[in-house]
Amino acid sequence: MIELMIVVIIIAILATIAYPTYISQMRKARRADGMIALTQLVNRMEQYYLDQIPPTYAGAALGVGGIFPDEAPVDGANKYYDLAIVAATANSYILQATPKAVQAGDGRLRVLSDGTHQYDANDNGAFEASENTWP
Repeated sequence: MIELMIVVIIIAILATIAYPTYISQMRKARRADGMIALTQLVNRMEQYYLDQIPPTYAGAALGVGGIFPDEAPVDGANKYYDLAIVAATANSYILQATPKAVQAGDGRLRVLSDGTHQYDANDNGAFEASENTWP
C-alpha cells in the first residue's frame, strides 16, 4: 500500500510539472500558425497590389471571395485566430491576427507593410516599442 501511495505521489508531482509545460508549448505552436498565416497574407497582399491598376492595397478583402481566408490556421477545422486587414491604403497596410477560442488572451499579432512584426505580449490592447517583434 505504501508503494502504491508513493507511485501516486510521484505521478501527481510529474503531472503538476508537465501539464503547464504542455499547455505552454501548445499555445506557442498555435501562435506559430498565426504567424505563418500572416506571412502568407502578406504575400497575397503584395500580389493584390501588383494586380491592381494603378497599384493599391485599398480594396483588399478577406474571407469568401477575398484574397485570403479570414481565420487561421488556414488548414484544419480548429481556428485559433481571426485575420483582419486593419487598414489598407494605396501604399500601406496593417494586418492583424486576433486570438480566439483556447488561444484567447495570448496577445494579437500584427504585420505592417514596412515589414514590422508586432506581438502584444502583455495583451493590453496596445503595441509598445518593446513589442515590435514576434516571439
